[in-house]
Amino acid sequence: MAGQAQYEELMRQFSAFGAVKREMGRILPSDCPAGSAAVLTLLARHGDMRMSKLSELLAVDMSVTSRHAAHLAERGWIDRSPDPADKRSRILHLTPAGLAQLEKLSRRTCELLAERLGDWSDDEVAQLTGLMARLRASFDDCRTAAPRVFEEITRTPANT
Repeated sequence: MAGQAQYEELMRQFSAFGAVKREMGRILPSDCPAGSAAVLTLLARHGDMRMSKLSELLAVDMSVTSRHAAHLAERGWIDRSPDPADKRSRILHLTPAGLAQLEKLSRRTCELLAERLGDWSDDEVAQLTGLMARLRASFDDCRTAAPRVFEEITRTPANT
């Protein structure tokens, strides 16, 4: 297990990573901010879904998801249709225009990464990708485990 000094350095690197995210955000067109790009990406990856599922995947409040969906629908990048199983709910669907927008964003992002990581070997890029996926998965595990841990911490003897 890593020591405190290694975790502190990791925290510093996480803070510095904000600059990378900001630069990647700068290449996005003004009418497609990062939140909108995330919605397009999730719909392409997971297919049609309810707003509630999208909100869960984005890890944001339903009101934020609703604003993103409205923004994308205004541009014709997604369709929102009533859920046949529950008319109060909406199903989001990526349109051909939305897919084209996502492809354009992907090209821009790949070009930036190729430019900035041009002196990295294929193995180094693969290693970084694998480690980032593993880190994300570790936090996904924590997010699903957190409610159980919280329940155990807050449970009183009278409630058991």
